[in-house]
Amino acid sequence: MVHFGVDRDRREVQLSVYLPELRRPGSKGLREAIQADIRRGSLRAGQRLPGSRRLAEALGMSRTTVVRATDELVAEGWLEARAGSGLYVLAPDSELPQSRIRRGLGFDLRGVEVEGERRLHAPASCPLRLVGGTPDLRQLPLVELTRAYRRALRGRGRRLVAYGDPYGEPRLREALARWVSESRGLALAPDQVLVTRGSQMALYLLAHALLRPGDRVAVEALGYPPAWHAFRRAGAELVGVPVDEEGMVVDEIPADVRAVYVTPHHQYPSGAVLSARRRLGLLELARRRRIPVLEDDYDHEYHYEGRPVLPLAALDRDGIVVTIGTLSKAFAPGLRLGWVIAPPELLGRLAAHRRVVDRQGDRVVEQAVADLLEEGLVQRHIRRTRRIYAARRDFLLAGLRGLPVEPRPVPGGLAIWARTSVNPDRWAARAEARGLFFAVGSAFTLDRRPLPFIRLGFAAHDLPELGRALALLRSTSGARPRR
Repeated sequence: MVHFGVDRDRREVQLSVYLPELRRPGSKGLREAIQADIRRGSLRAGQRLPGSRRLAEALGMSRTTVVRATDELVAEGWLEARAGSGLYVLAPDSELPQSRIRRGLGFDLRGVEVEGERRLHAPASCPLRLVGGTPDLRQLPLVELTRAYRRALRGRGRRLVAYGDPYGEPRLREALARWVSESRGLALAPDQVLVTRGSQMALYLLAHALLRPGDRVAVEALGYPPAWHAFRRAGAELVGVPVDEEGMVVDEIPADVRAVYVTPHHQYPSGAVLSARRRLGLLELARRRRIPVLEDDYDHEYHYEGRPVLPLAALDRDGIVVTIGTLSKAFAPGLRLGWVIAPPELLGRLAAHRRVVDRQGDRVVEQAVADLLEEGLVQRHIRRTRRIYAARRDFLLAGLRGLPVEPRPVPGGLAIWARTSVNPDRWAARAEARGLFFAVGSAFTLDRRPLPFIRLGFAAHDLPELGRALALLRSTSGARPRR
């Protein structure tokens, strides 16, 4: 074994008899040994290594092995090859080459900046998070999901880790078409379904496939900011349409919009259901103007009184409604499974855009979930959690009595929208300091104006946890107790 030292003027590296880092043979061992001596400072910046022939003789290696190791060190930035002179150490004393990389930007950022995230999600410091749209993952049938993963990998493992279809796994498209048809009164074929990574990807793809920069899109003025971000990234201009107890005020949609985005089943965030009169009016408006209606089928699975209202797509006879759905609320958000229901011509354009963004989805996840849908497990999970969430909704509504809030009716969904007589921002700040998070009305307004509303999600916490949340709401509201 040898050790790298230096000559008297400390310019050329000399060889001695010990090299402790050379524990494994071959070029990899030599490369690691030289890296270790650079780290510890035995080899310093500017010093020259012996030639490859001398190194090979001293180490008992072939010259080819030595050249391979030093070539890799040159490529990685540890050494520098100078023509006619040899190899020189590049790294500063006791530092890795990465430490010489400039930390700041050396160029201008010219891309489109994404709007800052609104306060819709709880910080990690809050153990109690009344976030709407968040399911209780403790209810997830994890054993059955694990088995479905295993079946998918055991039966189709090698095929599923190859490139797949940007439309989604055919088996999942078939299962979704069957389930959505049965649960929403539609008559779908698999070629009308495109699988996405959650509803957010669906919104992004639709924005880029349907809109051009400068197009105006009608959105609910009180609504879903992530959808607004997707439309703006496509260069669209958003036009806010008022929302009341009957949902979007359809009569106030401007004449020059190129698309309408709406949450008709459970309006986000208020929970209002778009009335029958406005549903028919919106469809007639879109048919007459030949513009798409982007229907976000938000929280369709969770309706607690009576039968859920059918989606707009069930009334569409003119091919103008595009429906967006997801399993994030009904099953698990981390699976990132959503879908778009539309005529095949539009899905072809979406698939082309999808190839640019991420090419395809997670084929193993899609096969596993197809299994669970075919077995009816997803459907049973939804029925079971619907009962659980209804009880939690009732508990939270009862506990809000006596607090300075007036909850809106909650026929479905996973959150309560309530008007408050106290300053919602100050209330939320006091609650967050005590470990409780909830969103305030201004987080959902297109112009970020203050609103005297708060939104309280109830699905993710059991009754004892909701009891603690109610106690914190009382103690932080700042309102005098009613006598």
